[in-house]
Amino acid sequence: MSVTAPVGFRAAGIAAGIKSAGARDLALVVNDGPSRAAAGVFTANRVKAAPVLWSQQVLAGGRLRAVVLNSGGANACTGPEGFQDTHATAEKVAEVLQDSAGEVAVCSTGLIGERLPMDELLSGVETAAGQLSRDGGLAAADAIRTTDTVSKISFRRGEGYMVGGMAKGAGMLAPALATMLCVITTDADVTSDELDAVLRKATARTFDRLDGDGCMSTNDTVLLLASGASGVKPDPAEFEQKVTEVCADLARQLLVDAEGASKAIAIEVVGADSEQDAVKVGRSVARSNLLKCAIHGEDPNWGRVLAAVGTTDAVFEPDRLNVAINGIWICRGGAVGDDRSKVDMRPRDVTITIDLSAGPHTATVHTTDLTADYVHENSAYSS
Repeated sequence: MSVTAPVGFRAAGIAAGIKSAGARDLALVVNDGPSRAAAGVFTANRVKAAPVLWSQQVLAGGRLRAVVLNSGGANACTGPEGFQDTHATAEKVAEVLQDSAGEVAVCSTGLIGERLPMDELLSGVETAAGQLSRDGGLAAADAIRTTDTVSKISFRRGEGYMVGGMAKGAGMLAPALATMLCVITTDADVTSDELDAVLRKATARTFDRLDGDGCMSTNDTVLLLASGASGVKPDPAEFEQKVTEVCADLARQLLVDAEGASKAIAIEVVGADSEQDAVKVGRSVARSNLLKCAIHGEDPNWGRVLAAVGTTDAVFEPDRLNVAINGIWICRGGAVGDDRSKVDMRPRDVTITIDLSAGPHTATVHTTDLTADYVHENSAYSS
């Protein structure tokens, strides 16, 4: 299903020769309309890859005919030549589709600082165009993987329309508006302004609260395309819900496939003075390497939670902080609570609940544990 679940979309995923191992490494997603409405959000990293700079310009028009994505090379920090490579890629897609490069988004993922093998990539665009089909969504999702162990796809059915999506990401999972590469499609009849508003809300609640390792990529891109092929103008609230559900599902898949992770950690912050405070506290705890190591060792170390909370400027009183791990309130009033031996740390899913006792607001940030496998994954080869 994936991005081709909604009517009006075709996709393909092929091995173009960008990756030395011969795996699929080039994906093409095409919107056959009648609408070409689109929106996107991108990394807030000041060091942006050439495809991000190109796609940001393209999305200013609010229309997309196609998205071309490659794995095996990020095309980041490659200078003017790298931007020209991105331009040439979009022009090639436009040529094979007999359309405009100004409505082609480009996404790349892989090693930073190296030029892409353009002969293979451009030839691959022609091959992918020849394989476009309604059945191509799974192959496209496979082609954008790097260290991902599995493809990530999702879809939801609305009242007379569909929303589908694919994503990649297993490392450098730290948000600032968006994280990883993701393409979401719908056959609903929605304007680009409406898509933009929905995507930003959905991203803020899902991808923006996934913080696996505190490292923000140069290539992060999330795109939302509408074909309008169903002819249905969706209920705005339901459409926002369906897009958010697809984003949340994909974010969860990214989390459980994070490099080397053995635990999926949900950090629930309650009793906050503001939602901003809740997110701030959750993110600080998510980025505590000491805590992430403790969770990997199945140690319910609430002291490391409090230490991380205390680094923020959120509103709280230290002697009113409460912490529960997997439902056991092992810290009450900023001190020892229930017997920590009651906490079952064996499950893969671990929930840390932090009560700031400062207000009515809540937020949940998701992260993973820190493992030897993660260190090996990111030290054994360039990434």
